[in-house]
Formats: sequence, structure tokens, C-alpha cells
Amino acid sequence: MMPCSSNLRRQKVRELIYHYIRACVCCSVDVAESRGDYGPPPELDVHHHHEPEHHHEPEGVWKKKLVWKEAWKQVWKTESKLVWKPDWKKIQVPVWKEIQVPVWKEIKIPLWKKIQKPIWKEIQVPAWKEIQVPEWKKIWKPVWIEIQVPLWKEHQVPDWKKIWVPEWVKFWVPGEQSHGKDHHGWEYTSHGLWKKKLIWKPVWKKIWRTEKKQIWVPEKKLKWKEEWKQIWRTEKKQIWVPDKKLVWKEEWIQVWKADKKLVWVPDKKLVWKDEWKQISVPVWKQIQVPAWKKIWKPVWEKVWVPIPHHHGWD
Repeated sequence: MMPCSSNLRRQKVRELIYHYIRACVCCSVDVAESRGDYGPPPELDVHHHHEPEHHHEPEGVWKKKLVWKEAWKQVWKTESKLVWKPDWKKIQVPVWKEIQVPVWKEIKIPLWKKIQKPIWKEIQVPAWKEIQVPEWKKIWKPVWIEIQVPLWKEHQVPDWKKIWVPEWVKFWVPGEQSHGKDHHGWEYTSHGLWKKKLIWKPVWKKIWRTEKKQIWVPEKKLKWKEEWKQIWRTEKKQIWVPDKKLVWKEEWIQVWKADKKLVWVPDKKLVWKDEWKQISVPVWKQIQVPAWKKIWKPVWEKVWVPIPHHHGWD
């Protein structure tokens, strides 16, 4: 198989573009050096146009003259160019190979084994059971009864009490009395004088007196009353109750015996595989590069040869 990836194609295109640009640059430089300048080759034929002049042409004849004219000729120069040539290289690639490996596998083999298995068996066993038997019993029960009890109660009784209250009273004192003089010297007198006197006046005041009164109040008294009550007496009675007894029973069970069996299991082994890889090999290639060469070529030109006039003294 010839592998060809996109990376190799892109690398090859870049190399071709690089060598093409390099060849063009070398060609232009060689042409410029052969001409002696770096411009385009000059025009070989230059035609000059002259206005006709109105004068008498001298006598003469047209003749041919061989002259050498400079010219540029395109030549092809052989150069060596480094190019990359695709090639194939044989390489060793590690790959995993599926193989079968023998392995001892543990397996289980069924076997039958006789065992004694304990089981519980239902049996009936006698037992004494306590039961409750009803019976009547005479008891004395305390009860509360309502009775009336005498009681002395204090209460307030209205009463009148004589008290003495101080009081100011006015009384008249007869006789001439002097009351002094004023600032003009006049003396003031009276034939009698009212005076105040403090006396004690008897007053009856209502008060409340505490007395005791016999009343009857309800009260509770504890009394014992005869009563018959049903009670339960404990007795024993023989009964049969279920029970379990452990017995041994013969039984066959299936057991698994460990054994080994040779089996083949898939495995991977690292091997080396031959593959072809595309590579690029540098190669020098002979190419033809255009160049300009300066040459001299003979050209026949028409020239005017005037006829000389012979004078008598010649």
C-alpha cells in the first residue's frame, strides 16, 4: 500500500513554488549581467524621422555599406535545480497481532453429597397453665357523706357611739372696751365685744361592731361501707402446647468441586509489519533558463556617396 497524505501533497506544492520563483530570479539576473545593465534590452532598430528640408541635393550615388550592428539574442542556459522527488521507503511498524494462549481455567464440577440435616419437628408437650377463676370477696369501702356542722361566724353589727367634737362658738362680752388710738390721736372704744370660745360638743357616730353568729356549714365525713367485690383467683390447669424437637434427617445435596480446565484465550502480541512510507528525496535537475546575449550582426546599409567635381586645377 502506498500511503499519500494531505501533508505530503501540501509540502510538495510549496517546494515546486519555491523552485519556480528561484529559477525566474536567476534568469533575470543573468540577462541583466550579460547586457551590462538591469533594464530591458534596447531597441535594435531605431527609426528617426526628419523633416524634409528644401535645399538642393548634391550629386551622388547610393551605395551599399556593410556595418556591424549591436543586437540582443535570447539563448538558453543550462542550470542545475534542486528538486524533491517522491520516493518510497520500507519501514518496520509495530502492530498488535491476535493470538491464542493456553490458560488453566478453574471450573466447578457438580457432585452429590449425603449429609445429616437438623430439622425442627412439631410435637405436643403437657404444661401447667395459670388461669383466673372468679370469686366474691367482702370488702369495706370508704365513702364520703354530707353532714351539717355548727360554726361561729364573725359579722359586722351597726352601733352608735357618743364622741366629743371641738367647736368654736361666738359669744358677746358687754362693757366698754378700748381698741387703741389712730395716728391722729383719736381713741376708739366699743360698748361690747364678740369673742370666740372653744367648746366640746357631743356627737353620735355610727360604728360597726364585730359579733359571732352560729351557722351550719356542709362538710364531708368518711364512713366505711360494706360491699361485695368480684376478684380473680389464680389456679393451675394442665394443657397441651406445641413444641419443637431437633431431629436429624438424611439428605442429598449438590456440591461443586473445584477443577482446572485447559482453555485458549485471545491475547495480543507485538509484531513488526513491513510498510511503505512516501518520502521526498533531493535531486539535482538540469533545466534550461532563458538569457540574453549581446551579438554583432552584419547589416547592409544604403549610403549616399557624393560625386566629386573635378576642377581645372585638379
